[in-house]
Amino acid sequence: MFDFEELLSIAYKKERAQSRRLSKGASISAREALVKTLEKAAGGQSLGDLVHARRLAHARAHEAAQAREASRAKPRLRAHHRGSPHEHGAWLAWFDGSAMPNPGRIAIGAVLRSPHGETLEISAAAGHGDSSKAEYLALISVLEAALDRRAEKLVIYGDSRVVIDDVKGVAGAAVLAAHAALARRLIGELGEVHLHWIPRVRNSIADALSRRPFLPGAP
Repeated sequence: MFDFEELLSIAYKKERAQSRRLSKGASISAREALVKTLEKAAGGQSLGDLVHARRLAHARAHEAAQAREASRAKPRLRAHHRGSPHEHGAWLAWFDGSAMPNPGRIAIGAVLRSPHGETLEISAAAGHGDSSKAEYLALISVLEAALDRRAEKLVIYGDSRVVIDDVKGVAGAAVLAAHAALARRLIGELGEVHLHWIPRVRNSIADALSRRPFLPGAP
């Protein structure tokens, strides 16, 4: 069940106006009117599907804005960024997922680096789904690899705010709940794990690995 504020946050301006008119004209609550308006906008989708799709769209728009800002500030970042303060003595990881089209075929990419510099690259097709599922599977794969190697301290970077916020409990989508639960369980088994969002321009290696399975001749 979605609360009124959450539905308001994903509704378009025109839909909010329509729901206010419906509430007044039909003498129903503002929430009920907004639900009816959004269900009509969803068409053949469920209300949950519409909410999830709008969340993804909002998150991607935010990520794109952050990436543009990071791109403009790139020289400054190169000069001054020293990474997370948690990196000392830690295993480092980067993850990314791709969908082609979205939804469609998905693939994952990740890098895991030990404190001594040994590096593991992960690149694999992962079936079908959307980009958020691909991002989650990439995160899970690098968590499993870190667990296999008994990493005691892990700092993970990814460019999906949807997945990172979801794992941290900031937001949640029912369709991703099983992946979120598995990721949290793995994090709990590892112990000290720090998860950070970075702009896409700073996640280029994991991004390239996630796109490798789509290249001609890839297995």
